[in-house]
Amino acid sequence: MSDRDSTPGAWHLPPSAYLAGRKPAFGLPGRPESLYVTMRDGCRIALDYYLPQARDGAQPPDRLPTIVIFTPYYRRFVTTDPTVEASPNCGRYRDFFVPHGYAVVVVDVRGTGASFGTRDALRSPKERDDYHEVAEWIVQQPWSDGRIGSTGISYLGAAAVFLASTRHPAVKAIAPLFAVTDIYTDQLYVGGVLSTIWTGRYDELMVALDQDDRPALAKFAYYGNPLFAGPQPVDADADGRLLAQALHQHRSNCRLNDMARELPFRHDATLHDPALTLDVCSPGHYARQIPEDVAIYSVSGWYDGAGYSNSAITRFLTLPRHQHRLLLGPWDHGARSNVSPWREQTGSDFPLLAEVLRFFDHHLRGIDTGLDREQPVHYFTIHDEKWQAADAWPPVAGTCRVHPDANGVLALHAPAAPGRDSYQVDFSVSTGRQTRLERLGAVGIEHYYPDWTERQAQYLHYTSAPLAASAELTGHVSASLLLASSETDAAVYVYLSEVLADGSCRYVTEGLLRALHREGLSHSPDYVASWPVNTCDRASARLLVPHEPARLDFALLPVSWTFAAGSRIRLSIGGSDEGHGPQVPHGRPPRLEILRGADASWFDLPLRGALR
Repeated sequence: MSDRDSTPGAWHLPPSAYLAGRKPAFGLPGRPESLYVTMRDGCRIALDYYLPQARDGAQPPDRLPTIVIFTPYYRRFVTTDPTVEASPNCGRYRDFFVPHGYAVVVVDVRGTGASFGTRDALRSPKERDDYHEVAEWIVQQPWSDGRIGSTGISYLGAAAVFLASTRHPAVKAIAPLFAVTDIYTDQLYVGGVLSTIWTGRYDELMVALDQDDRPALAKFAYYGNPLFAGPQPVDADADGRLLAQALHQHRSNCRLNDMARELPFRHDATLHDPALTLDVCSPGHYARQIPEDVAIYSVSGWYDGAGYSNSAITRFLTLPRHQHRLLLGPWDHGARSNVSPWREQTGSDFPLLAEVLRFFDHHLRGIDTGLDREQPVHYFTIHDEKWQAADAWPPVAGTCRVHPDANGVLALHAPAAPGRDSYQVDFSVSTGRQTRLERLGAVGIEHYYPDWTERQAQYLHYTSAPLAASAELTGHVSASLLLASSETDAAVYVYLSEVLADGSCRYVTEGLLRALHREGLSHSPDYVASWPVNTCDRASARLLVPHEPARLDFALLPVSWTFAAGSRIRLSIGGSDEGHGPQVPHGRPPRLEILRGADASWFDLPLRGALR
């Protein structure tokens, strides 16, 4: 099956149909104009701009709306072969929006590419201030009509939120794609457990880019082309002298691998600067400063890293007064793959940029695109392989509560007799190297969880009876576990699977919580959620008392998935994910006991209809 937008009734006008009626009218320039723009502190920021060119007698307007892209992954490479795409990160936006009548500006953010300066964090307030100045430069250009939009995947999407939050009056619409909201909660410390993908492989990528270390860059799928020869200097830097100076400054950039370990609790500050926290580096910290007349389109996928789907949903919930739309597809980070086991092909068939074009046409150009007649939420249901639309999130009201019972049964009713199940944590247990997390380290994954059936032996399971009818689950599964540990801490992982009638298993989603962070749920106005969000701050941290039961409440990552008639629902519990998170506690694998009984442990499933 496919993720194409052809599900009847999901859209009044599907994105592909809109694109079919919106033919590109203009040509691309042979090369961009490239220059430095000087910031308030003297730091020079490199940017390229592309303007539509006349084609087949069609002349572009003198003044144009602008799409601005901020990237730390080089606005353009030097290439040793002129036929090679020099902008693998941003070329898609140039090639799509310029022929449709937009100016496109691509910026090397401070401390990256050909820009000067150093980065003092993964993102920082200094960088956010730069975005306002770039916007001011854009509106002063003779080709600008005074309206700006911004989009992009991951870092680029988060930058779009940063830009809008500066309240520059020209910014009218942003489409953050697969972009984080809170760095601690959804990126570095999901469930309070450090992501070693981010602090390891992603940090290696950024150091290689920042220092133009081509041998180190060669192992990264998207930037390791041997025909790439470093960042492109601006036009005035013909001999590369300025680029060399900028690259020397980049050698002093922040190392995420070092910095993250100073911030193990939410709201912690770096030791050298009490004002530098992950909060002030997070787009969500500023999102409520976005003016209400700025339209937003938040996009993510069900397998989008370890928390980016939560980021898109909370952005939608946090900013309800904006003209805000939400799209959740069957995708990994960046929609490079359709992750559904029932897909027809690896890549996505969904015309994502067509949907973004329609959004920008509506809000930047004032075209009647019919967008205001579409429901604000669209999501894809895996296994049913269909798109659905809703007026709000969550689309499913209510939950079905299930309980762990004796002999590994997942029961509809709480067991009358109390009991407990033991699980010895093994720190070598792993979900593998083809997971939703590897994509965050720029690894090209095409087949996700291919050995999930074989990995089932690693976990403690609770499995339902075969379903009499299919059941759609859409939203967040919540876990409430009463457990005891032989140690003073533990990382508790929960996995949701579909066990098909033939006995094979399909990974559905997962969630985790470090027991140290079990106390307190967050109710931040900057992170509005319809699921439990653990506080994970230093004041709430509590070690376990060995062998004394404690309750852990947390949510699994959201998904929309239909369990087939005859399949069984399985919830599995583990205590480690080697390669993705550190040992908890180091060198002391705990023995966990899951308590069963009327008021012991349970899971709430957002199902349409009730299980029978």
